[in-house]
Amino acid sequence: MLPMNLLAMGSPAAGGGGGGSLMTMLMFGSIFAIFYFMIIRPQKKQADQRKAMIEAIKRGDKVVTTGGIFGTVKDVKADRIIVTIAEGVKVEVAKSAVNGVVTESE
Repeated sequence: MLPMNLLAMGSPAAGGGGGGSLMTMLMFGSIFAIFYFMIIRPQKKQADQRKAMIEAIKRGDKVVTTGGIFGTVKDVKADRIIVTIAEGVKVEVAKSAVNGVVTESE
């Protein structure tokens, strides 16, 4: 029953003006635009910044992992880093587990 109503709304013979389907399309288009600018675009930007931060990690950087462990990068491998968390204690961590690079002011 619903598809017939939609077809009748869009036909000029229905006597309703025929602008119902156009308004529906404009409404869905505006909702998509709102979602894009409010949700999709900021998340993509944040993901790009995180990827750039992970690629820029180098030896000597102070980092914090997603588990809350602070340490200093001693070696960088393809997909992992070696982090010194205490005197003589080294941990191998996936690059994706790095939550951020810590600056001196933090």
